Amino acid sequence: EFKSQPNEPVSGLIIESRLDSFRGPTATLLVKTGVLKKTDIIGAGSAFGRIKVMENFQSRPIEEAGPSTPVIITGFNQAPQIGEKFSVFENMEAARKKVEEKMAKIKESPEVFLITPDKKVLNIILKADVLGSLEAIRQSFGAIPQEEVILRILKAEVGNINESDIKLAQTGHARIISFRVKADSKIQQIAEQQKIKIFTFEIIYELIQKTRELLAGLLEPEIIRNILGQVKILAIFPAKKGRQVVGGKVISGQTKRGALIEVMRDNQKIGKGRLLQLQRNKKDVEEAAKNQECGIMFEGGEMIEKGDILEVYEEERKKREL
Repeated sequence: EFKSQPNEPVSGLIIESRLDSFRGPTATLLVKTGVLKKTDIIGAGSAFGRIKVMENFQSRPIEEAGPSTPVIITGFNQAPQIGEKFSVFENMEAARKKVEEKMAKIKESPEVFLITPDKKVLNIILKADVLGSLEAIRQSFGAIPQEEVILRILKAEVGNINESDIKLAQTGHARIISFRVKADSKIQQIAEQQKIKIFTFEIIYELIQKTRELLAGLLEPEIIRNILGQVKILAIFPAKKGRQVVGGKVISGQTKRGALIEVMRDNQKIGKGRLLQLQRNKKDVEEAAKNQECGIMFEGGEMIEKGDILEVYEEERKKREL
């Protein structure tokens, strides 16, 4: 038994919004109170304008819409945000003033990021076909871990990629990520000249995965240490310019030319360096196996002594994921 008075002030809710390439900012409204007319001037939280076209859910032109009626309209100065309330104003100036007051309050409370020296930032410009897509993508971004890297959205709006997006990407060192919208050939040419990367997607999941990859690319790679073997030093030869030639026996695993070395003395690490050259029987070799004697040219900051143990290893740099 819900009832509404037709003479009440008009109000309602924005339930969908997009930037139509032919008709401009287009929104779907749900009238809550009063009767919305085609000639009305309306204002929401972020947009205002005079209604130019008003259609029902079947895309047929209508002159007015009563309570609980969904309507499609054009005439906003820009695409309003989904979920905003709208109302009717007497004139355009009153609608503009109300919207500007609301937008000023939003700007007074900008989003704050705590960025410490150990954190890195990925700046992006997000473009989409409709505001519903923008909201869905934003929510998905919230599930991406940001303990070490921060995802910062410099701009998020509906519509095709334009020249102002390229300029912002250039000054903000940002990537442009778009969902179901494109950049025309002229914009693509400008982006290539300015070395701005544009990523375009038709599926939100793929967009999120690519964003994760871009964020993970800012992380320092994981260093995996692979132990090759150990060499016990049996003989020491004169050192020259930070390099030292030593003789030893492989007591476990193997040793390999170009590998990294940690120098162990009395079970304590005293230095590290690199194995520059490896010889067996005075001939250069790539590797030496367990129980084989070898000569090693070592480069490092610590002088090796007889009896030291060289722990030979390699490092693998592995990309991290989010």
